[in-house]
Amino acid sequence: MNIKLLLPLFFLAFFSFSTHAQSKVYFDANWNVVTKEKAVYYRTISANKPKKEWIIDYYISGKKAQEANYVKGKPDGKFLMYYNTGELKSIGFYEDGLKEGVWKTYDKNGKIIQKGKYKNDEKVGVWKTFYKNL
Repeated sequence: MNIKLLLPLFFLAFFSFSTHAQSKVYFDANWNVVTKEKAVYYRTISANKPKKEWIIDYYISGKKAQEANYVKGKPDGKFLMYYNTGELKSIGFYEDGLKEGVWKTYDKNGKIIQKGKYKNDEKVGVWKTFYKNL
């Protein structure tokens, strides 16, 4: 094969793999960075584009704990949190690191248990809490 053809293919393959590279960071229950052996959670970080990252935190079991888009180190956009069994626990949105808009919390069976709005990281308006029938 011609060397002129091989060199561009090599660089194309290298940059394709490097753009999808992920790294892991380990955390304890209080989100302090620790070794893998002491970890409760771990995080994978993959770069979508400059200064913007889709970050997924996992329980040590491998199930998702939470996932969000981060811009310049702050959550920005959709935020999802999960129970350690894998079910969705809550969903909401951040703008520049502050909670904004409608947030919902669910029980482990997928039933909504709380719903309300945030504005600039403060609860606003009426918050509804849903109770199981007794």
